[in-house]
Formats: sequence, structure tokens, C-alpha cells
Amino acid sequence: MFGVSLGLVAGASTRAASSRPVTFRTDDGVTIAGTLYEASTRPAPAVILLHMLTRTQEDWQGVADKLADAGISALAIDFRGHGQSSRGPAGPDGEPDLARMTLDVQAARAFLTSHPDLVKQGHIGIAGASIGANVAVLEAAGDPAIRSLALLSPGLNYRALRAEPAMQKYSPRAVLFVAGTNDPYATRSVKQLSTLGTGMREIKTLDNAGHGTNMLVRSPDLMRVLVDWFQRTLL
Repeated sequence: MFGVSLGLVAGASTRAASSRPVTFRTDDGVTIAGTLYEASTRPAPAVILLHMLTRTQEDWQGVADKLADAGISALAIDFRGHGQSSRGPAGPDGEPDLARMTLDVQAARAFLTSHPDLVKQGHIGIAGASIGANVAVLEAAGDPAIRSLALLSPGLNYRALRAEPAMQKYSPRAVLFVAGTNDPYATRSVKQLSTLGTGMREIKTLDNAGHGTNMLVRSPDLMRVLVDWFQRTLL
């Protein structure tokens, strides 16, 4: 059972877009902190936003605002051990167990689907950057509620989080892949992952844009690309 804390009161179906902090608990007892950016028309499609290792949900604020303005709610979360989320159990080496980050995303999706007055069921996507991209496809592979993915700088194998089997299982749903030309591993990974499975596959290669959410700064047009993608695949 997921515990949920949400600072909002349901009201009219149409009002100004807003954002507010939320918290919820994972199946292994970790408290995840996030920010819910609500579209003005409700219920609305929603996108879960996943940051890079050692970063926080703040990297996604600009994208979340633009999604909400475009009629798509967004839930940006801090992974366990990051930002305002609690740490959670460590792996055998005493370091954070990265594989358990999929539980953070499962809890985020459960939070969204528990609010049908706010979120249009069956119209949920995930955008992830770097490790967030790998976690996104790993979670989505076994979760039919996820309809669309946007993966910024995914890796074939990020610290044992292997994307290839998950991409095969995720088929035939839609995926947008984004990589910078100066990020050779991500570029190779995108080319290989895009050949796996069926369904809509699009690749956006950005000139010297770097890695993960850094591309949002170096290539500001990427925000528009992401909003357009989720408008086409979730609305």
C-alpha cells in the first residue's frame, strides 16, 4: 500500500496551471519527494520526470512548466538518496542499490493513477535522463500503464541496469531517443536500442549538446521537442 501526502483540494475541472510538493512511499518503505505540476484542464495526461545520478528533480522544472502549459501534468521526483527523498536500503557493497530506483517510479505511477480526478488514466509517460532513462525503460517494460517514453542519453548497460531486454519487452509502445553528438556511448546506445521491438521509434541527435539533462541547457529547443512528443503520444 502506498502512503500519499498531497497538498491540494480537488476543484473545478479547469483552472490555472500550478505546482505543489507531494510525497509518497515505495513498496520497500522509502519516502519519495516530488513536485506535481498540474495542467489547467483535468483530468489530463501526465509525465513522470526522472533525473540523472547525483542530481535532483530541479533539472526538469523548465520542462515540467512547459508540459503543464501544454495541457499535460508532470510529476518530477527525487530518486531515493537524492534531494528530499529518503535514502533507502543499501546494496551488498554498502552503496545505494540503483536497481531499487524502479520502485521509486512504480510509486510515482501508483500515485498518479490513484488520482483519476487529476490524471487521465492510460495516458501516462516517462522522461528520464542518463540513469533515469535506463530506470524509465526498466519500469515501463513491466507496466502497461506507461504509454510513451522519452529517453535522454540512455545506456545499453548503466551500472548493471541493462536496457536491451527491457526495450524488447516494452514493445510496441512509443519511444523518443535523444543523444548529443559529443556523447559517443549514448549515441551508440540510442542507435542499438531504437532497433529493438516494434512501435513508434524516433531519434533526435543534438549537436554538441552533452549528456542527460545538460542537453536542456545546451540545446534549449529540446524542451519544445519533448512537449511536442508527449502531445503526439499522450493527448
